[in-house]
Amino acid sequence: MKRICTIGVYGADLEAFLATLAEAKVDLVLDVRQRRGVRGAQYAWANAKRLEAELREAGIVYQHVPELAPTTAMREAQYEADAKRGEGKRSRTVISQTYADLYTTQILEPADLDSLARFIGRSTAALFCVERDAAACHRSLIAARIARDYGARIENLRAGDPQA
Repeated sequence: MKRICTIGVYGADLEAFLATLAEAKVDLVLDVRQRRGVRGAQYAWANAKRLEAELREAGIVYQHVPELAPTTAMREAQYEADAKRGEGKRSRTVISQTYADLYTTQILEPADLDSLARFIGRSTAALFCVERDAAACHRSLIAARIARDYGARIENLRAGDPQA
């Protein structure tokens, strides 16, 4: 069966991230971040230029897909929901319904996912963003739509986990 993977940054280091991708046989990383950087020295490896170089060295194709990135206004709506839940971006466990609705109507519904779906079955693609858990990130919404519309199985990878 076709599959689409998801993976995030938080909780991982570069070695664990690359090992998780290799174990899952991922050969294409689809970066769905608005800003292709992560604050802090701990995650400097996930900043676009360094990540692209590391993936290239590992034989993994990198593609930025900015049209699937949430807008700043959407992210701010999520931050408000996080504050109400007492969570931060790095500790978030779920996305808010408001964020999911905004993302779905403004980004996902008008998106042409055919271009991404053509990779499924030929490549093992991973939707990439920063949140550790897919349920805390818009990549889960993208993966669910691809699974629904193109018959792919979702595999949420967690780099740095013993079970990853």
